[in-house]
Amino acid sequence: MEAVILAVSKIGSVLVEEATKAAIAKLSEKVANLKELPTKVDEIKKELETMNNVIKKMSTTHPTDEVVKGWIVEVRGLAHHVQDVMDKYSYHALMLEEESSMKKVFTKKKYVTVFSEIAEEIIQIEKKIENAGKRKERWLQQPDLIPNPLTYIERKQFQDCLLAQDYLVGIEGNRKLLTEWLYSSEQGNTVITVSGMGGLGKTALVNNVYEREKNNFDAFSWIVVSQTYNGVDLLRKLLRKIIGYPEQTTLSDLDPRDLKNIIKERLKDRKFLVVLDDVWNREAYTLIEDAFLSCQTSRIIITTRQDDVATLAYPTHRLKLKPLEHNDAFDLFCKKTFYNSMHSKCPQDLEKLAHNIVDRCEGLPLAIVSIGGLFSSVKLESYIWNEMYKQLGDELVNNDHIRAILNLSYRDLPGHLRNCFLYCSLFPEDHLFSRDTLIWLWVAEGFAVRKQHSTPEEVADRYLRELIQRNMLDVVENDELGRASSCKMHDLVRDLALSIAKEEKFGFSNDYGTMIEMERDVRRLSSCGWENNDALKLKFPRLRTLVSLRAMSPSTYMLSSILSESNYLTVLELQDSEITEVPESIGNLFNLRYIGLRRTKVKTLPQSVEKLSNLHTLDIKSTKIEKLPKGIAKVKKLRHLIADRYADETQSGFQYFVGMQAPKNLSNMEELQTLETVQASKDLAEQLSKLLKLRSVWIDNISYTDCARLFATLSNMQLLSSLLISATNENEALCFEELRPKSKELHKLIIRGQWAKQTLDYPIFRYHGTQLNYLALSWCYLGEDMLGILSSRLENLTCLRLNNIHGTKTLVLDAKAFPRLKMLTMVLKHMPDVNQLVVAGGALPVIEGLYIVSLPELERVPQGIETLRSLKKLWLLNLHKYFKSH
Repeated sequence: MEAVILAVSKIGSVLVEEATKAAIAKLSEKVANLKELPTKVDEIKKELETMNNVIKKMSTTHPTDEVVKGWIVEVRGLAHHVQDVMDKYSYHALMLEEESSMKKVFTKKKYVTVFSEIAEEIIQIEKKIENAGKRKERWLQQPDLIPNPLTYIERKQFQDCLLAQDYLVGIEGNRKLLTEWLYSSEQGNTVITVSGMGGLGKTALVNNVYEREKNNFDAFSWIVVSQTYNGVDLLRKLLRKIIGYPEQTTLSDLDPRDLKNIIKERLKDRKFLVVLDDVWNREAYTLIEDAFLSCQTSRIIITTRQDDVATLAYPTHRLKLKPLEHNDAFDLFCKKTFYNSMHSKCPQDLEKLAHNIVDRCEGLPLAIVSIGGLFSSVKLESYIWNEMYKQLGDELVNNDHIRAILNLSYRDLPGHLRNCFLYCSLFPEDHLFSRDTLIWLWVAEGFAVRKQHSTPEEVADRYLRELIQRNMLDVVENDELGRASSCKMHDLVRDLALSIAKEEKFGFSNDYGTMIEMERDVRRLSSCGWENNDALKLKFPRLRTLVSLRAMSPSTYMLSSILSESNYLTVLELQDSEITEVPESIGNLFNLRYIGLRRTKVKTLPQSVEKLSNLHTLDIKSTKIEKLPKGIAKVKKLRHLIADRYADETQSGFQYFVGMQAPKNLSNMEELQTLETVQASKDLAEQLSKLLKLRSVWIDNISYTDCARLFATLSNMQLLSSLLISATNENEALCFEELRPKSKELHKLIIRGQWAKQTLDYPIFRYHGTQLNYLALSWCYLGEDMLGILSSRLENLTCLRLNNIHGTKTLVLDAKAFPRLKMLTMVLKHMPDVNQLVVAGGALPVIEGLYIVSLPELERVPQGIETLRSLKKLWLLNLHKYFKSH
């Protein structure tokens, strides 16, 4: 259960805090039971872990008894109580430590009272846990702890029914591809995988191909694997179908080796087709794969929701299904809804509404067929359809068949991924998640913690990859390393996550109108787009997370109201809001780990920010803030500081963005991993030399005289992976001779400004160039054959961006240019002499996107562009006024 996992994590983090240890040492003689508190809390942790293991065994999707539901609710309440007490414990221990360190005469009587209350609450929790255990033994019988095996079968039968052959649309291309793979010339085993999120019609597509082609094979078999499988049972199923044994035949006297030997003998020198449907992990196939070794030709088709299972096939034999295009989706909806009319045609007066309904299903065949079936049973009257459309969101999430299919994916998630998944539902529909922001949020919430040699951020990055591999999040764009740089959640998946989040009391996502109706005990609240009401005072004493994107009012009254009552707030995300100031009271939120003010209109941060001793991330990018608070360096746990702002919203000039003045005592912030962007200064190099954990560093306002010391310091950063260097102005020439990175992680380099002569011969390009995957250059002079020189030094680039580059009339990409480049961006403004771009055969063999913008003298499409077979996107903008496309 999500609440239990977080409670256990909270206990683990609080027990190791120095402040809590110090509090016990100071007050243990005055407070009864305080010395035993860590032991008691650790026992509570163990009890909660055991309870969580019991809950895992229960069928939480369809509990067989209301008593089971009641017990789960009771355990959830206990877990929330534990979190509250741990936060209270941590808060007062910190206050005690601060008073002691400031040499104040702390009020011992006050703290004796507080910690006595905490000790008493721990005793009460112990009793409640004991009672919960007794209730389970008394009322929960063993059958209640066993998932109903019929549930899965019923869902599968209904899924097959929903996507019957008559309702298969838009599959012609995929069917042709699968058929070609079946009859390819390869001998021996060939694995073919069909992957994608639940409800896309993987089983229906493969079944269509299987039924059409199976009789062309000597033997064939279809086996449903599912989440709960047994390798021996799979072999028995396979043998029954090959030999034709009745289903009742147990074959119990045969062990795995015997079963495999019989299968091998039966399939020897024969052509065999097998479908393994609904495979959830790789082992399901690897346990039985050697049974096919004797086949002359075997084709194994695997359907799966997991991308790591899909890698069982070679890349050339993997098919990843995508949602239907709108036209196909509309055709499917009409077939299901208007099945009894001629050609299944939609009435003209309902067309607009029908298109809106289809859009809401986002191309998911399962949803389209389910909703189509619902609308097929009502009169073709506009007012009836309008009323039903208003309720469509509830219908989609409450539809038993849709929920059952999507629930399978959710229930297969391990606990740590469930929290991350549910968290994404707090953001609006179609919200584009930045990889970095999502990782920072998960770390702040405590979902990802340090594991052995991995930082919390690295752990969170793995969690993100897992959710993507499980098709719970969709990748929108990849970065230069092939990682997801942005992703989104399918609307139907989000609806499911929201309903579970509400049921689990994980969090609520509401508009402003229902915000005043929220329960006081809400722990995570997303209220995006709300307008302030100065007469309204809201109290959420247990609130941990507030997400309010695009808030419409600049007033801070409601925000102040919430912050004043939410003492344990952990995350404050106000991205894209109209807010203009942050309340001074924010400094009282000791538990605050994340502040997101990106693209707000905030002009200053209160000095009280320096009191946020647990703050991990401060994101004030693209705000109106010009200076950091004087005491920001006191926030010693700060890991990510993102603080540049736009000076020119049009981004046309050289200094369109500027960094912040580096805070005094920056060197004290030893936990910093991200520092974007600070201005160069005389002592910046010395300050940075003490920040050994920095991974991403952006520096602007660099002069020629800064280069030697600053670049030498940057070169010594062992973990540096991303570096931006910007000169004081477009005429300042920077010398890169001392930039000799020791880091093997540096893969992204952005340079803005003129270069000193022979720069391309310096170590950063001559020796480190092969490690770079991303290079962005702007406002510099490179001379003739610049692309040839760059490609010879930077053979592993996957992304290249050139902007305002001077010094050449002809750009030439030779036959071996940039073999790994996928995205080449040219924004070459103010280059009146460039009139030709030549692409030789063999250049850019894997290029996917080419942007050619603002080359006013370029009159024709680049010569040789037709050789770029992998090109998917081509932009040709603001070129010669007589530009010709042929």
